[in-house]
Amino acid sequence: MRVSELIDMLKDQPPDAEVELAVVAPVGEDEDEDITVDRYGIEGMLPWRDEDEDGNEDEVVIWLVGGEDDDVEAFLDAIENSED
Repeated sequence: MRVSELIDMLKDQPPDAEVELAVVAPVGEDEDEDITVDRYGIEGMLPWRDEDEDGNEDEVVIWLVGGEDDDVEAFLDAIENSED
């Protein structure tokens, strides 16, 4: 999804509505149709660039960051420390 597409999806929503990230994942074996949904508030965003096999940076990707408060804080601290 592009940033412009996300903005288009959100533009008609109430500006004071809460935004959450819903992570949908299968539960159990491949044949099972059961799923789980984990809901998290968006705590921040992080521009990210992956490197390809040759060490070249790919296009920027925006990560919406959410999760348990302590985990998000530890993740953002680790990212910040790795950039120093």
